[in-house]
Amino acid sequence: MEKWELLIIGAGAAGLTAGLYGARSGLKTLIIDEKMAGGTAVDAPVIENYPGFTRISGRELMQRMVEHAKRFGVEIRELEKAEKLELDDAKRVITDKNVYEASAIVIATGTRHRKLGVPGEEEFSGRGVSYCAVCDAPFFKGKRVLVIGGGNSAATTALYLSELASTVKLAHRRNQLRAEEALVRELRNKKNVEILWNTQVKEIKGDNLVRQVLLHNNKTGENVDLEVDGVFVQVGEVPNSEFAREAGIAVNEAGYIIVDFRQRTNREGVYAAGDVTDRPVKQIGTAVGEGIIAATDAYGYIRRPYYYKA
Repeated sequence: MEKWELLIIGAGAAGLTAGLYGARSGLKTLIIDEKMAGGTAVDAPVIENYPGFTRISGRELMQRMVEHAKRFGVEIRELEKAEKLELDDAKRVITDKNVYEASAIVIATGTRHRKLGVPGEEEFSGRGVSYCAVCDAPFFKGKRVLVIGGGNSAATTALYLSELASTVKLAHRRNQLRAEEALVRELRNKKNVEILWNTQVKEIKGDNLVRQVLLHNNKTGENVDLEVDGVFVQVGEVPNSEFAREAGIAVNEAGYIIVDFRQRTNREGVYAAGDVTDRPVKQIGTAVGEGIIAATDAYGYIRRPYYYKA
């Protein structure tokens, strides 16, 4: 069993920031992640709302955060999945490779892509259905694609694909996008992008690859088949909080971990930060702020308990 002062589960923006602040304060700090470091932000084709960078890819920004954390002594272990928490006698994290004991834990496991749940989605996953434009856009150069969603991720994906695909259609179930106005303006200026309002996907069809989608207009009731070569699903996220809930950490009705203004959960010495929490704004900037708060409070909990408990 390895012992660490601060153990962080998740190497996205919140986890890397918590690690950086923990290590700089002198805590022996470890970050583990079931995937490669960087979190879902690495999937962002372009980021234009992170202060200090007018335009940067998600991959580059997160690589800079990884290097920054490592520079100050954070150890990052990738491809190691946290499977269980034990919080009764001591704080232990059991992974698929090791058992760790920690003085404090920060859960920064983020979210995963929400699926549509329509016929054909699973069947054609990887054969025309994608959840990551950065990963798969090159396969659709000069082809027809459909993006599904109405938030920033959907708008950013549509804009990114517009530089490669011949036509991009963005289907949104409402008559107004939730994306930032700056992104909406950009979409309107793209000649090969069309927004399909009040539109939902009912089925994804094809043979070996995606060929068509069945669209339903929830205002007129009309159903139409649209010929496409690729479908990019951007309809929100699901929190990666199952293992935390099983350990007795409180979550809300949607599964997001409940935290207070100091990022504390209902279990002493256990914090949560980033998209996995019930904080309302899910952005890289807010994840960074929450990581700072969690690590700073964890330092007080570990090194200055007399002050922390006062």
